[in-house]
Amino acid sequence: MRIALLLKAALRAIARNKMRSTLTVLGIIIGVGAVIAMVGIGEGASNMVQAQVASLGDNLINIFPGSHMAGGVHAGAGTFSMLTEDDVVAIRTQIPWVTAVSPVARTGAQVVYGNQNWGTQIYGGSESIFAIRRWAIINGTGFNDSAVRGVAKVAVIGQTVAEQLFQGSDPVGQSIRIKKIPFTVIGVLDRKGQNSWGQDQDDVIFAPYTTVLKKISGEDHLNMILASATSLQALPQAVDGISQLLRMRHRIPAGQDDDFTVRTQQDIASIAGSTSQVMRTLLAVIASISLFVGGIGIMNIMLVSVTERTREIGIRMAVGAKGWHVMLQFLAEAVVLASFGGLLGIGVGVGAANIVRKTANWPVLIQPQAILVAFLFAAAIGIFFGFWPARKASRLDPIEALRYE
Repeated sequence: MRIALLLKAALRAIARNKMRSTLTVLGIIIGVGAVIAMVGIGEGASNMVQAQVASLGDNLINIFPGSHMAGGVHAGAGTFSMLTEDDVVAIRTQIPWVTAVSPVARTGAQVVYGNQNWGTQIYGGSESIFAIRRWAIINGTGFNDSAVRGVAKVAVIGQTVAEQLFQGSDPVGQSIRIKKIPFTVIGVLDRKGQNSWGQDQDDVIFAPYTTVLKKISGEDHLNMILASATSLQALPQAVDGISQLLRMRHRIPAGQDDDFTVRTQQDIASIAGSTSQVMRTLLAVIASISLFVGGIGIMNIMLVSVTERTREIGIRMAVGAKGWHVMLQFLAEAVVLASFGGLLGIGVGVGAANIVRKTANWPVLIQPQAILVAFLFAAAIGIFFGFWPARKASRLDPIEALRYE
């Protein structure tokens, strides 16, 4: 039996009950649409997370203070800092896999310029912090080692701070007050946008860490240390080297917990991507259920069709049709139904993904191979769930079929 005649006969049989056929493929439409939307949204989210993690810095290593134990009780991570400027120097000079390192002092403060004021985060660092964070300065310049050693009252501001305080005027050279202390704006950072946790990265001010510690926060310890590995491949060696060095410097006995925590870009990406993975898994389950329900619907309608057309099957067999001819005919009808649902599902999925992109401002990446796989999977559903009804039709006794009323 030629394929063209087979498909023509299948389309003619399906067209006899248009409404019933449309309702039958509804599950396939929803399932394929969910798969397309899931892949598009998931890939877009994955790319966004990777871009945001990359924007944090170049082969970034974060070194946080660990927990402090008093009387056998852990006070929690970050409650006690043993990180010192000497640790920064040791990492810079003794770890060959590290290209740059910067201490970080962090606090929040209200910033005032003229009659404008804005609450923001103040980050103190060394002259290397902009290279480590891979953060370009688009206007002005950053502070240097002399400013750090001289406890200079200079500041490099983010785009959000510049917009809120200066409202379109050039900030460079202007004087702002942080906790009533005058600072000169020497640079403006390039825009980075939100990170994976929805935090505005541009709502920030950078100053020499010595100035932040002595003039703003009044603290005598570092909040964290940032370092940059020589390459992505060197990250594991750099992390191991830093951990061993700090354990030795902090005199931590073997078997005792570290009083610091080292995190890399991969760790941050893994944490940030876990939520996206949960959502993709949930959507995959929903899509699978929809496709399964659609497949059952196709099987059901094909069994009904076999019953309704029993006499027709008997006539065909009586005039010479073989059992496998009948099987192919009904199998073709199931595949055409599923494929038709797959095509409509592709349109629904692409449309849903674009709606999400426009309404929620969420990145979407729909790949052609995902569309092809979804369509082929829909056709496979038709073959799988259409086989039993087709086999039942092919095994009918011609004489009994002709007698069927």
